Amino acid sequence: MGLDMDPMFLAWSYFRRRKFQFCADICTQLLDENAYDQAAWSLKTRALTEMVYVDEVDVEQEGIAEVMLDDSSIAQIARPGTSLKLPGVNQGGGPSLAVRPMSQSGRPITGFVRPGTQSGRPGTMEQAIKTPRTAYTAQPVTSASGRFVRLGTASMLTNPDGPFINISRLNLAKYAGKANLAKTLFEYIFHHENDVKTALDLAALATEQSQFKDWWWKVQIGKCYYRLGLYREAEKQFKSAIKQQEMVDTILYLAKVYIRLDQPLTALSLFKQGLDRFPGEVTLLTGIARIYDEMNNIVSATEYYKEVLKQDNTNVESIACIGSNHFYSDQPEIALRFYRRLLQMGVYNCQLFNNLGLCCFYAQQYDMTLSSFERALSLAVNDEEVADVWYNLGHVAVGTGDINLAHQCFKLALANNNNHAEAYNNLAVLEMRKGHHEQARGLLQTAAALALHMYEPHYNFAALSDKVGDLQSSYVAAQKSATAFPEHVDTQQLIKQLQQHFAML
Repeated sequence: MGLDMDPMFLAWSYFRRRKFQFCADICTQLLDENAYDQAAWSLKTRALTEMVYVDEVDVEQEGIAEVMLDDSSIAQIARPGTSLKLPGVNQGGGPSLAVRPMSQSGRPITGFVRPGTQSGRPGTMEQAIKTPRTAYTAQPVTSASGRFVRLGTASMLTNPDGPFINISRLNLAKYAGKANLAKTLFEYIFHHENDVKTALDLAALATEQSQFKDWWWKVQIGKCYYRLGLYREAEKQFKSAIKQQEMVDTILYLAKVYIRLDQPLTALSLFKQGLDRFPGEVTLLTGIARIYDEMNNIVSATEYYKEVLKQDNTNVESIACIGSNHFYSDQPEIALRFYRRLLQMGVYNCQLFNNLGLCCFYAQQYDMTLSSFERALSLAVNDEEVADVWYNLGHVAVGTGDINLAHQCFKLALANNNNHAEAYNNLAVLEMRKGHHEQARGLLQTAAALALHMYEPHYNFAALSDKVGDLQSSYVAAQKSATAFPEHVDTQQLIKQLQQHFAML
C-alpha cells in the first residue's frame, strides 16, 4: 500500500516552499478531474500570481511620459527644500559638490541603487531622452507602464493553452460576494493579467459588498488608482483605509503618492506619524532617510540610516549609504569598516570591491588597493561597470604620479563606455598638462555635452580658453560652471577676472 500524499496538500506544500510551477501543475491536474474545485482554483490563482508578483511599495522608475507630461504639479517654482524636482542647496553641512559626484538631477549620488534614484527629474525633453536613466542601460525609460505591459505578456507563457481565467467572461458581481475567492482573483487580475480597470471594477464591487468596512479593498482600489495615474483619488482611498486600520504598507503606499505629487514634506510628516504608531519600523525609517537623501540633506539622511541599523544591523542599503557618506566626508577608514561589513554579510559584487579599492587607496592601505580593483574587474557584468573600475584606477594612477598609466586607464574607461563624461574630463586635464590644447578642448566639449549637471568640464574649458586668449568662450563656460555649482570659488574668481578684462576694453 502506497503512502502517497494527498495532491491538494502536496500542492499547498509546494506553494509554501515557493515552488510555484509545481504547485500550479498539480492544481491543473486537480481541475482537470473536477473543474469546480474552488480550493484548487484559488491555490492555482495564487501560485500564478506569485510567479510574476512585483512589490508595489517601492517607488518605480518614472518614465519620460510621467515626468514631462505631468499635469498634477501645482506650483512650477517651488520654495527651496520643499520639492524633489529642484536639487536644492546642500542642507545640513554634508560634503560639497567639489567632493561628492552628482546625479543628472543635481543630487549627490547615494551609496545604493534603488528605484527612482538614478532617474532624477530632467528639466527638458532633450535632457530626458539623452541622459541614461537606469543603473544598467543607457536607454531612457519610455514609460513606467511599459514594465507592467511586458509583465502581462510574459505571464501568458505560464500556460501554453492561453490564459487560465478568461477575464472578459467573468461575472464580477458574483465573485465579489465570495470573500474567500475575491481577494485571490483580484491579485491575479492586477498582477498576473495586468488588467487594472477590471481589477478596479472587482474591488469596487467587493468593497460595496463589505459595506465599505474592509480596509484591504480600499488599499487595492488606491493601488489601481495609482497605477492609472489618479493620484488624488488614490490618496483618498489610502487615507480612508488608514482610518479603519493602521498598517505599515498603507502608510508606504500613501507616501508613494505624495512623492509622485512632489510633496516630500507631507510624506516626511506621514512617515513620522507612522513611527509614533509603529516605533522602530525599518521601512518607515528607510523611507524618511531616502527622502532626505533626495532633498540633499545628507546629515539627516545618515542619522535615519543609523536608526535603521539599530533596528536591523544587516540592512544593506543603510550600511552602503553610511559608508558612502563617510567616504565623501574624508573618512575612508570608517567607510572601509562599513564595506567590510557588507563583505562579511555575503555581498560579493563589482561595486563593493570597487568601493573597497578606493577606500584602501585613500586610507593608504596600498597593498589591498590593486587586488580589490582586480577582483572588481573579474566580477563586472557589463561594460559600464568595467568603465567605472578603469576610471577609478586612473584616479589611483594620478595619485601615485604615474601619468601614463592614468592616461591608459581613462582611455580604457572610454573604450568600455563611450558616454563616460568624467573620463573625458580627466583625460582632457592630462592632455592639457601635455600641452595638447586642441585635443583637450574637444574632450571637454564632449564631457560638457554628455553631463549637463557637472561643473568640472565647464570650469576646465573656461580656464583653458582663458589661457589661450578666447575670453568670450571662457566667460560663457564659466557662467555654465557657476550655474552647476554656485559655491565654486575658482569659478567665481575667474568670472570676476574676466569681467575686469571686459571692463578695460
